[in-house]
Amino acid sequence: MKNAETPVVKIVLYGAMSSLGSALIVQMLHRQHEVIAILDDLTALAPRPGLRTKTGDLFEAQRVKQSVAGCSAVICLLDAPGLPFNSEHVEKTIVVGPVEQVLAVDALIDGMQAAGVHRLFLVGDFEVLDDSETEDQLQLHAAEEIRESLQDSALKWTLVNAPRGVPGLSIEHFSHVSSHLEPGLAEPLERLNRVAVGIADELRLNLHIGEHVNFVATDPK
Repeated sequence: MKNAETPVVKIVLYGAMSSLGSALIVQMLHRQHEVIAILDDLTALAPRPGLRTKTGDLFEAQRVKQSVAGCSAVICLLDAPGLPFNSEHVEKTIVVGPVEQVLAVDALIDGMQAAGVHRLFLVGDFEVLDDSETEDQLQLHAAEEIRESLQDSALKWTLVNAPRGVPGLSIEHFSHVSSHLEPGLAEPLERLNRVAVGIADELRLNLHIGEHVNFVATDPK
């Protein structure tokens, strides 16, 4: 239970409808943070204590400013389905591509700076930054451009390699881990939960600012 002097940590989340988004919501609520999910459809998530939903547009700096105003940190899952945007300049697809990711981050940076919010966790396909020989040169160029834009900004940012998601893992899966999981879900649930815990710990301890991180499994001893 919070006491009256406990500062409320408010997290704005872009990408709440993904499996990692579900893991992050559960982890942040478990730590008694307030989560504000930015969605196109405000009814997409069932109400629960500590969770709010707002509409927004990830591709318009002014809408980003309105969405993140007053929050403590922003988490944006660039590879998530259902990212909120209404911009006429972006073709609406299930998952935004490398070019759209660059546009989204530019709007995110401008909107966050205008709102005076500085802590950002950006989750995406950033493994390419460690592999200059990758065949996906478009994604590499986008990742490099995103990193350069962040370096030129006033934000306290951390790049996080996106874990493999699994369709169908909901908030309920992460809230009530059970031995009766469908076959094949235990490993991805544990993996995604580990990333969510890692991001929450990084936020609490203010670690790896201006760095690119990857959360990996540790071998059991």
